[in-house]
Amino acid sequence: MRHFHLPLALALLVPPVLSGLPAVAGSYVASPVEVTDWKAVYGQVEARDQLPARARLGGTLVELSASEGDTVTAGQVLGKIVDDKIAFQLNAVDAQIAALQAQLDNAKAELTRGEALNARGVSSAQQLDQLRTQVDVYASQIAAQQANRQVIEQQAAEGEVLAPVSGRVLTVPAARGAYVMAGETVATVGGGGFYLRLSVPERFTSTLTEGAAIELETPRGTVAGKLVKVYPLIEGGRVQADVEVQGLDESFVAARVLVRLPLAKRQAILVPEGAIATRSGLDFVTLADGTERAVLPGPARRIDGAGMVEVLTGLEGGETVVTP
Repeated sequence: MRHFHLPLALALLVPPVLSGLPAVAGSYVASPVEVTDWKAVYGQVEARDQLPARARLGGTLVELSASEGDTVTAGQVLGKIVDDKIAFQLNAVDAQIAALQAQLDNAKAELTRGEALNARGVSSAQQLDQLRTQVDVYASQIAAQQANRQVIEQQAAEGEVLAPVSGRVLTVPAARGAYVMAGETVATVGGGGFYLRLSVPERFTSTLTEGAAIELETPRGTVAGKLVKVYPLIEGGRVQADVEVQGLDESFVAARVLVRLPLAKRQAILVPEGAIATRSGLDFVTLADGTERAVLPGPARRIDGAGMVEVLTGLEGGETVVTP
């Protein structure tokens, strides 16, 4: 038979007493406060200006220095288009100018002889005027051809594809060596800054206010933004809106970001997170008089940095609950 000592038997029967001071409970008055209801939607990162860099001349794309993701400045050369016909046109104009220059030189020589003859009284003043007129005609024709040559040179210069704005190259639909028509898009440049574009169901249009604060969920946490523009045109039952965010990640255009829009403000009863105890699938709060009351908790909220839980039913405004 096994015998136990009395102190050891008492130690096995009596529950141990925890050491340390007991936690002192606090209290919280569950008064109604104004809360904001938020609607979660997705926004896309968009460039404020998306402008195409178009070909101003039809021809062969012999150079293409732009690639998706490149950062460019306004006026930067992205590619070069060559039209072989322009060189032939310049040669033809140069030949015409050379022929007219030879005729002009001959007309000037004739004018010089005519002036000498007129000085001796051999030729008439009418013949001298005709010679002068011929010189002026050739000089004017040469000026016209030179102007025509400048036009052709300008056409050749328009073979350079220029960036319309400073920003980032988004798409390059053309390829080197391809034939492009005048007005065809060689690259698309996004500039003017980046923002979030939202597509919100039209039933929420009355709650959208320009200048309202917006919350964004990003990998680095919640970021604040501002609703800067609401577009008046509704398409497909949705309205477009733009959100401006400081330090928006511009690595990927058209990336989707979770956005919470403020829809309405209402009165709600909130209690600290620790004031709610869950037992057997039910949630309870302890009132100041020591009684427990079953409640139906709602969404969690952050109020002034403190974790709070909305109580949908079970509490009335002004009641005091015990907090840990």
